[in-house]
Amino acid sequence: MRVQVPPIKCQGIKTKLVPTILREIERDPAGVWVEPFLGSGVVALNVAPRRALLADSNPHLIRFYQAVKDGAVDGSRTRRYLEREGDLLANRGQDHYYHVRDRFNSSGDPLDFLFLNRSCFNGVIRFNKRGGFNVPFGHKPQRFAPAYITKIVNQVECFRAATELFDWRFACQDYRITLEEATEDDYVYCDPPYVGRHVDYYDSWDEESETSLYERLRKNPCRFMLSTWHSNEYRKNEYLETLWSTFEISTQEHFYHVGARETNRKPMLEALVTNHVRASPREEHERSEEQLMLFERSGWYLGNGARSASEGRMNDV
Repeated sequence: MRVQVPPIKCQGIKTKLVPTILREIERDPAGVWVEPFLGSGVVALNVAPRRALLADSNPHLIRFYQAVKDGAVDGSRTRRYLEREGDLLANRGQDHYYHVRDRFNSSGDPLDFLFLNRSCFNGVIRFNKRGGFNVPFGHKPQRFAPAYITKIVNQVECFRAATELFDWRFACQDYRITLEEATEDDYVYCDPPYVGRHVDYYDSWDEESETSLYERLRKNPCRFMLSTWHSNEYRKNEYLETLWSTFEISTQEHFYHVGARETNRKPMLEALVTNHVRASPREEHERSEEQLMLFERSGWYLGNGARSASEGRMNDV
């Protein structure tokens, strides 16, 4: 299947897991598609629900996608911005990167956030305790070549088209508030920071957080899916046995590109936890075809260059 790639990268992005996720979830619930941990937005973009509540505690992610929805960030503005700032990066190198980083930490400008996300080390999103973006330069001053800018522009326009086609609401709020809004007819997809692994994404995540999430999902009448890690070559996720074992659990190997050296980039077994059986292949196919038709009408899903920007390039984001 063709997987649409969003303009924002982040550690743990689910681009390669999207086909598996789509086979397991209820793509168009009677109520609202709910994401308490939006992250990059890749799952929502490919599920393409008619109604969605897309939330995250990171205000910069929500500010960026709200700006896309409102039209403050669109393809033409993104192209002009990246051409200008890319030229400065090529001429000044890391000095310009750190200039933009300081500027972003003062203003929170959505396009500065996009620039940093695409030129920092491995697309990592990390903040210090004062809320400042603190990821170092990715050491690629020629990062914003014309073809790369076009790819990002197409990704912005694809996401913008989705926000025009569908009723999507973005909210910067704690996951507990988001889950309180979920009803029996809704479907909740949770992709929290991985307990025991990711830290400083924006808010920390620990055993207390994992247990709190478990209790809220267990008591909520809605259907849900949780993405988490199962194991790697060194250890296992103990919470799959102590907390989540009463639910359906499926696994798939995934490879993350976060280590500084290729030898440090190890495969991990991912886990998908659900409180329901997967949709039938026929139901999944019918919903997939219906949503594809909706995107085709936008002129961006299969047109205006969006296809070439993402088709067959899921690992090049």
